[in-house]
Amino acid sequence: MFKRRNLLTAAGIIFIYFVVYALQSMGMISKFQEINLMMLGINIILAVSLNLIVGFTGQLALGHAGFMAVGAYVAAVLTMKLHQPFALAIVCGALAAAVAGIIIGLPTLRLKGDYLAIATLGFGEIIKGMANNIEYIGGAAGLIGIPRLTNWTILYVMMVITIVVIVNFLNSTHGRACVAIRENEIAAETMGINTTYYKVMAFALGAFFAGVAGALYAHYFYLIQPTSFTFFRSFDVLVMVVFGGLGSITGSIIAAAAITLVNAALQDLAVLRMVIYAVLLIVIMVFRPQGLMGNKELSLGNRIAKRGAAGGSA
Repeated sequence: MFKRRNLLTAAGIIFIYFVVYALQSMGMISKFQEINLMMLGINIILAVSLNLIVGFTGQLALGHAGFMAVGAYVAAVLTMKLHQPFALAIVCGALAAAVAGIIIGLPTLRLKGDYLAIATLGFGEIIKGMANNIEYIGGAAGLIGIPRLTNWTILYVMMVITIVVIVNFLNSTHGRACVAIRENEIAAETMGINTTYYKVMAFALGAFFAGVAGALYAHYFYLIQPTSFTFFRSFDVLVMVVFGGLGSITGSIIAAAAITLVNAALQDLAVLRMVIYAVLLIVIMVFRPQGLMGNKELSLGNRIAKRGAAGGSA
């Protein structure tokens, strides 16, 4: 039964890829639709990676845009200025973001709740301030003329890799330790779990894939600026995670798709976008505080929910 479900999931993943690829090849996807399609994939990577930190490990972090910026700038410098292959640029950008995650995670993840949120928010602002003042990466004007190397195939492959890696991480003993920390950190520490180690591990892995998203973003939109990675970008991703359900990979995917489509629909109402987000959050908190999916999964995440409950009870 499990093998059959995996085969069906793989078939569905391949089917979606070829449907979109065929529509692109036939010119049935407009430029506007293509931009939103690419943003959808990038947002899924961001939402799933942040859910690992916030939803599964229980650490309220608001610095995801900072990790995305690190990945974007490192990858852009490698391809634009040092003329390195795109694959190497993605890996280096992601690793740089992961290292940043470890550096910021070691001192701050001893904090909890609002204090951790403020500390990670400060990290994002530090990254933005540094980007504003380093002329080598364009300063406030940003980097212009980045080669457009991100396409549907690369984005889709990276999105699938992100989901598969995080799902497998969560189904491992490391993932169960993270869920145990979320459920009761004191109890987890009493049972011998090194809480700081696992929180930093989850933080670094989430930052790694945020760096991947940044590299893909930079090489699709030609231009990156410090203003592309403000607090509002982190807030967007957090809304996706909360809307989809803390502790649900499926929920993050659905919410990322829904909010990307809402953003596209509200393109002419940019001023009201944050107001609509606020109203959306209020409605969710009142009528569905656990999010669309809660901690449930549609398919390949079923084991996560079960093991997560086991980890929490342990």
